[in-house]
Amino acid sequence: MSRPALIDADDLGLFGPDSVTWQVHADPSMWFGGIRSLYLQALHPRAVAGVVQNSDFQADPLGRLVRTADFVGITTYGTVEQAEQAGARVRRVHRSLRARDENGRNFRIDDPELLLWVHCAEASSFLSVARRAGFPLTKEHADLYFREQRAAAALVGLDPEEVPGSVSEMSTYLKRVYPLLRRSDDADLIYDFLHRPPVQGLLAMGVRLYEPTIGHLSYSLLPGWARRLYRRRAYPDSMTTFAVRAFRKAALAVPGGFKLSRTREPAPVAAIRRLGEWAAPSPTRLPDLSRRGLPGT
Repeated sequence: MSRPALIDADDLGLFGPDSVTWQVHADPSMWFGGIRSLYLQALHPRAVAGVVQNSDFQADPLGRLVRTADFVGITTYGTVEQAEQAGARVRRVHRSLRARDENGRNFRIDDPELLLWVHCAEASSFLSVARRAGFPLTKEHADLYFREQRAAAALVGLDPEEVPGSVSEMSTYLKRVYPLLRRSDDADLIYDFLHRPPVQGLLAMGVRLYEPTIGHLSYSLLPGWARRLYRRRAYPDSMTTFAVRAFRKAALAVPGGFKLSRTREPAPVAAIRRLGEWAAPSPTRLPDLSRRGLPGT
């Protein structure tokens, strides 16, 4: 199906069907990327303190992951208005929250440095895991992805110009923040939770399978420096790469893909229903960057 001649700009969303983000965020590897990002975020003492002190994640094990997935889904595949509304809700919640650091000092959850860390942990995890899982991204695509993600960072209150917009800028940022990162009691709590979430009922039966597969595989996808900070063993790199590629291949073979909820329509599906089949995410839709420079360069 071809693209209609006239489309409302709001319907195309924050990034649009021709973006790198549109293709990557529909990939099944995003689930590993999301969990990896939570391990990474937990290495920042103040960021993880904010989560532990303000979240009911132990009473609602899937809640934070679902909320993160919902936010990424609506900001990627929703209309511009829906994305802006989602961002406003996040800013409103963050504005009201406070936490206490290990020295007893209160701090705001919407501290720009903390918001930047969470954004970079998520964006770098999504991209790193997608590439590791076999999604065909070039260096130019990776640069454009980070540049696109500045729009998502703006939704939570960050200045886009202060957000890494390329692979090299993201690497520089991670090196700059590294001295602040360390394993803490709160980080250990998140590590244990992500390996063995305290679910009940039928879900509890799947924890034994989840822990060595999704839980520990997502941890093993962390960069080496992050795993060294945790001081916990990971799967060998070759085994990790093989496993995440196998999981991605299996997920892509499932008609309709894996769904977190049986009652809610996946965000990419809703976008296709709104725009038409031409907008279906696919690695084949990645922009051809060989004949043009990146936007704004």
